Amino acid sequence: MAKITRRKFIDLTKSAILGGAAVAGASAFISENAQSATSDTGLTNDASQGEFVIPSYCDVCFMGCGINVTVKNGRAIKIEGNPEHPISRGKLCPRGTGGLGQLYDPDRLKTPLIRTGTDQFKAVSWQEALKYVADKMQTIIDTHGPESMALLKHGKGASPFVQLWHAIGSKTEGHPSYAQCRGARDVGWGLTFGKGPGGTERAGLDKAKVVAFIGAHLGENMHNVTVQDYTDGLRNGSKHIVVDPRYSTAASKAEHWLPIRPGTDIALLLAWIHVLIYEDLYDREFIEKNATGFGALKLHVKQMTPEWAAPYTGLKADDIRRTARELGEAIPHALLYPGRRFAWYGDDTQRARAMAIINALLGAWGNEAGVFLGDKIKVPKFPYPKSHHKAKHAFETKEKYPLGSSTPVQDIIDATIPGKLKGATQNAPIKGWMVYSTNLMRSVPNPDLIAEAVQHLDLMVVVETMPAEITGYADVIFPDTTYLERYDVMNSPEWREPFVSLRQPVVKPLYQSKPSWWIAKQLAERLGLGEHFNYGNFREVIEYQLNQMGSSIKDINEKGGVLKKDYVKPRMKFKTASGKVELYSKPLEKAGYDPMPRFINHSEPPDNYYRLLYGRTPQHTFSRTSNNAMLLELFPENEIWVNPEIAKVQGVKNGDYVSLKNKNGVKSNRIKVRVTKRIRQDCLFMAHGFGRTDRRLTKSFGVGADDNGLLTNYEIDPIMGSTGSQVNFVTFVK
Repeated sequence: MAKITRRKFIDLTKSAILGGAAVAGASAFISENAQSATSDTGLTNDASQGEFVIPSYCDVCFMGCGINVTVKNGRAIKIEGNPEHPISRGKLCPRGTGGLGQLYDPDRLKTPLIRTGTDQFKAVSWQEALKYVADKMQTIIDTHGPESMALLKHGKGASPFVQLWHAIGSKTEGHPSYAQCRGARDVGWGLTFGKGPGGTERAGLDKAKVVAFIGAHLGENMHNVTVQDYTDGLRNGSKHIVVDPRYSTAASKAEHWLPIRPGTDIALLLAWIHVLIYEDLYDREFIEKNATGFGALKLHVKQMTPEWAAPYTGLKADDIRRTARELGEAIPHALLYPGRRFAWYGDDTQRARAMAIINALLGAWGNEAGVFLGDKIKVPKFPYPKSHHKAKHAFETKEKYPLGSSTPVQDIIDATIPGKLKGATQNAPIKGWMVYSTNLMRSVPNPDLIAEAVQHLDLMVVVETMPAEITGYADVIFPDTTYLERYDVMNSPEWREPFVSLRQPVVKPLYQSKPSWWIAKQLAERLGLGEHFNYGNFREVIEYQLNQMGSSIKDINEKGGVLKKDYVKPRMKFKTASGKVELYSKPLEKAGYDPMPRFINHSEPPDNYYRLLYGRTPQHTFSRTSNNAMLLELFPENEIWVNPEIAKVQGVKNGDYVSLKNKNGVKSNRIKVRVTKRIRQDCLFMAHGFGRTDRRLTKSFGVGADDNGLLTNYEIDPIMGSTGSQVNFVTFVK
């Protein structure tokens, strides 16, 4: 088949569902209510008859909470928290209990689809789709090298594709969460302590007496065990300080709400450091024993008083000083919460550094009431064959970000457009994309740039459960299983209670969906690399690993799907260049960056424009759940928060529907107005994940507005490449 030129996003409703001839053979491949009759599920139990409770762990967000799924006559009917699991402790958030809405969503992708023209797809068999992709991949590898194939991924299910990519010889891979979420935080904390606070943050919220939050919306970001510890702390009398332009749920529970001017957080943090040092409120013993660079830090913040920070932040100097004192006086039970979703203004690594330095001054690192040291169970590696060649990257990332720890997805996008990536060839080094479980059009700022990039690809494959917007740009769409229909790699994070939990199928895959391990294995065999997937079913991999640990799938299921061991507190050590906590960072200095955080005054909204803030709601995860019927009952659409004074100026009232327009002229779908005093006058706020544009999403199409579409501008963090997108300003469309 000849290379297809993409003119535009294809609405698959028109081409592949309503397109008549385009899907004339679709009934040969799917049955709306039938389950796939595959033998590759590896189900532990034949649950087609009777009632069973099967343990697994959730995939609706990153937390990996333990779940118990009740299955009756082959159909999952209920999801509950697993009381044996240290991350869920028998409880789940609304999204976790609503996972059945994703499993049984009638809008799911049901069969492989191949693009047949610039505006049409057809349903095909798995054999045809796999052959098409393997042939295209082989041509790209032979012509441009294996590194010209890029993998853009998210979640545990991506692991087999990472294995496939390394087998073909490519290390061109990235995940949006690095540049959009945790990357800057983990790099900043790594430069300070030698490691980050963990994917599931090791924060002693239940034991701390005073906790400060910088833009962390706990209670809206419904991270299960974190919220449990947070509420336990409140019950125990913990006092909270919340720094946020918006009166969030966390702010409503706090002793102090500091409605900071956006973009000035580092000024506040430096003033807090000043007070802690110059009023002798820091943990002197911890610093003298474990830290280096204290003298330079003390001199650095000498003039950065609360009075200095107040005009920048819009806060009162007395409030800045009072809150710093409360933190210092609570040592050793004080904590500045690490936070997530860190890409804000382009100086995000330095903001992370400032937060890490404050935690060092509080003696919070390694403290049960601070950032505790976790223990973990090491999962043995499965004996995969070694690759015959070293995997390569399509472009050099270490030259650009020598202190970074991953490849920003934005660089992969740029490297797909001829002449776009600095230092790359004029012809662009990337020719193919595999996109797994990440809706780039909703997770990466400036989606128009993504649309431009795909025009230059020779192949784009999307593996998804739902008709997410990114599928409309694909050459081939593979229907993925949900986490309730497959095995994935086991979960073993660092935690107070070290554990391994098992994800396993509770029902057979619906329709013609297939698990990622099966798709990757099939492609490998067609590419002559089948030996790299030396198992018949991924269940064999897990069984081998558990056997090496003296356990088995049967044994771990009898223990509630969780394997635990006694906690052994690790020895405190710092994997930094000096072997100590680095308040003054010589690696940053050597790379040409400020060795200590420095405040930069960011731009303010122009007249009649407002800074667009975005965040979460406890009923939804990103755009992944916005078509989930069970969760839409709880939160059907997002709203735009508007201060009453601004509502008066703009002539809008509560319940009105408006559209927004950013400075680049991009206009949003309509969104309902929520007039509230809980937000600053220079800001607007909306929940992320709405405003869906694919008609196949029958419950969410056109409902609410898409914040990501308005994020056409971003500031790149020069240290590690995060794309700070809280620099976009919008106004109302009359």
